[in-house]
Amino acid sequence: MNGPVAEIRTAVRRFLDAVRPEAVTVAVSGGADSLALAACVGGLLPGASAVVVDHQLQPGSADVALRAAGQCSAFGLVARVEPVVVTGPGGPEAAARNARYEALRPAAGVVLLGHTLDDQAETVLLGLGRGSGARSIAGMRVFDAPWGRPLLGVSRAVTRAACEEQGIEVWEDPHNTDPSFTRVRLRSEVLPLLESVLQGGVASSLARTAAQLREDCDALDSLAEAFAGDCCAVDDISELPAALRRRVVRAWLIDEGVPELSDSHLRRVDALVSEWRGQGGVWLPGGFVVRRAHGRLVVEPQS
Repeated sequence: MNGPVAEIRTAVRRFLDAVRPEAVTVAVSGGADSLALAACVGGLLPGASAVVVDHQLQPGSADVALRAAGQCSAFGLVARVEPVVVTGPGGPEAAARNARYEALRPAAGVVLLGHTLDDQAETVLLGLGRGSGARSIAGMRVFDAPWGRPLLGVSRAVTRAACEEQGIEVWEDPHNTDPSFTRVRLRSEVLPLLESVLQGGVASSLARTAAQLREDCDALDSLAEAFAGDCCAVDDISELPAALRRRVVRAWLIDEGVPELSDSHLRRVDALVSEWRGQGGVWLPGGFVVRRAHGRLVVEPQS
């Protein structure tokens, strides 16, 4: 039977064979998931890049980052540390994630992230609990350029076992056990309870549900592209099924430059088409407002 290192190598090979990136950069935190991924990539693609993001949120974070970079160099990767300043809305988890992605975005080629099957299950549960809509419940994609997640089908237990098998020293982030973070409580309380009540296999089932829903979302998005021309004309879309109509409206709003659309935003804009009673405009992130005028939807800057 293949061991954990072989399982990770197989997953990464399959990703690389499917995507065939011209260049690869591995995002590394120093934890088991990213180090197991980095070690594998170093064996398969010696000379590839690694970026260790230092969020500077904890004492000694620079030392942790330098040690992780040194480990990546030992794996055969060209590593560097990228310090970031974590600020912005959405709480510390969202702010840290945004800062990390901004630091990684300029990296060469496809950026490989160490998200596992367990991370996918947590993402699906968060989407369910927050009522964030189908896109959130569909979870993370294996490849969503420039982000690649070759380990989405691999459990966290496997990445830890792979590090142990190779003698890789792993950094244990204190934030990963801090119950003030929602995702930590999902990981330590909710998922174990579900596994107990449903007699196992919950993480895999949630990941499988995400994959199925993502296929449905992709099909509806493809159908919505047929209405991309003049979708702000209400008569052109008013009789479409709601799921398809909202995708048409969403694509139009994104083309108009509206950022960060939530399901709630989208439903309020859709009501200008499907539940028109002469109501006023809908205020959206980025300083925009959407109004209905003369049978059309119009996006304007907020005055």
